[in-house]
Amino acid sequence: MTDEELKSAATGEDEEDIVLADLPDDELVEQMHDDLYDGLKEEVVEGTEILLARGWSAEKVLNKALVEGMRIVGVDFRDGILFVPEVLLAANSMKGGMELLRPLLAETGVQPIGKMVIGTVKGDIHDIGKNLVSMMMEGAGFEVVDIGINNDVDAYFAALEEHKPDILGMSALLTTTMPYMKVVIDELVKQGIRDDYLVLVGGAPLNEEFGQAVGADGYCRDAAQAAEMAPRLLKERREAIGA
Repeated sequence: MTDEELKSAATGEDEEDIVLADLPDDELVEQMHDDLYDGLKEEVVEGTEILLARGWSAEKVLNKALVEGMRIVGVDFRDGILFVPEVLLAANSMKGGMELLRPLLAETGVQPIGKMVIGTVKGDIHDIGKNLVSMMMEGAGFEVVDIGINNDVDAYFAALEEHKPDILGMSALLTTTMPYMKVVIDELVKQGIRDDYLVLVGGAPLNEEFGQAVGADGYCRDAAQAAEMAPRLLKERREAIGA
């Protein structure tokens, strides 16, 4: 084998590049899942544009290509096959497609399955886990309002009043800031609006028992679990209200 052949074998240059526009719809969607999984934002955006040009609705592209792709990412993240940097790349790729779909979804009146306000609690400036949850929740079909780090009660309540979400998410990475979650939940109770929201908590030092102790509706050990738990709890809540 010549030096040039060895180089081609090593780089894969001997293989034909996949032309997304040449793929039929079902194969294109599968390829988009793979590209999203690999964090290939430009390819995900191109695939989104192609499906829209073929007459797919924005909602169909969202659910079949992007949400399903992030679901696959979430499963492998949960199972330890993917790690945070890879999931962040995948989520960023999804956001590329979402930038194209969001105005189209708004025009057609397609509603997200729910809305979430999320922020890190007072005294805590860590945000990687929170950011990952935000991306995974958006990938699961939620509208997410991220209010950032170091949020006190007033900041949470201002966001709840402005955005009127279904879910309040609180994150903490320090054992010293964990108790502030109870401060927020206790204030919700005090003001008589605790039942207006599902409250989900998460962060490295937390556990199931802590979530129950502070009065949260759910403890999420990671972003993948949050994306699985939130739709289920919201569906159960809506059914209970409608019963």
